[in-house]
Amino acid sequence: MSSSPDTKALAIAEISDADIENVIALWKRCGSTRDWNDPAADIALARKGSNATILLGRDGDGLVASVLVGHDGHRGWVYYVTVDPDHRFKNYGRAIMTAAEDWLRARGIEKLQLMVRGDNAQVHAFYQSLGYFEQDRVVFAKWLDGREPTP
Repeated sequence: MSSSPDTKALAIAEISDADIENVIALWKRCGSTRDWNDPAADIALARKGSNATILLGRDGDGLVASVLVGHDGHRGWVYYVTVDPDHRFKNYGRAIMTAAEDWLRARGIEKLQLMVRGDNAQVHAFYQSLGYFEQDRVVFAKWLDGREPTP
């Protein structure tokens, strides 16, 4: 990854057991967690098989970015794309998304999709700047444990 003068190279590696607590703290700091999702369970599920992982970005020793990336055998998906608020606008979001794309390409996955809440204009602009485009889709969801729908 090339660096601009105001951006250090981001060191990216897969999550380890020792990282879990700090990753959850980063996700919470970035507002990426929801009451109905257990981040520890999401991490455990991503690490359970070979079709998903969590990539972490470090600036020196500090954890500053993350992405949960996986695929269903047909399309790739990303979740928990985060950059620590104190480290935004250093191209770390771009770097962690490039790492997720590369992870998927290495597994033969040719399309990456992601979901963004409709009212999150800043995040829409970020993904558009990376070459992502909006597709006309309706997302349906159902909790398989019988819970009521969540936003």
